[in-house]
Amino acid sequence: MLKVGILTLSDKGSKGEREDLSGKLLKELCEKEGWVVLKYEIIPDEKETIVKILKNWCDKENLDFIVTTGGTGVYPRDVTPEATKEVLEKEIPGIPEYIRYISYPITPMAALTRGMAGVRKETLIINLPGSPKAIKEIFPKLIDIIKHAVEKIKGDASECARN
Repeated sequence: MLKVGILTLSDKGSKGEREDLSGKLLKELCEKEGWVVLKYEIIPDEKETIVKILKNWCDKENLDFIVTTGGTGVYPRDVTPEATKEVLEKEIPGIPEYIRYISYPITPMAALTRGMAGVRKETLIINLPGSPKAIKEIFPKLIDIIKHAVEKIKGDASECARN
């Protein structure tokens, strides 16, 4: 059972001007896996605020997994990757590469996503796009990767090779 935090980055969502469909979908998908969503927030695209929350959720709340949704594109206020990079101790470039790989056949605009993934202390952090459609296409394909990564982050020394 993973302890999860979901952070939605949306100026409009944080003001109640837009419903957070992607964050709600992530919550549903996590709970379907038997994971417990302990933290869920919708905040504006403000780098300092994102950094503060990510650090708190990793350092004080000791979450196993944090998924962000939104703020990964090239719009001037999209700062999620920069904020995430600031808190990561280890980057995992293969996860965002895989996310883009999954998305390319569906939309060439996947080339514009700048999400990050990595580890701070014993917490896995992954940035996802802010679209419910993208969440449906991507997140189910990440489940096994997330489970395995969290096991390794927590110190599981078993072999990674699969037969």
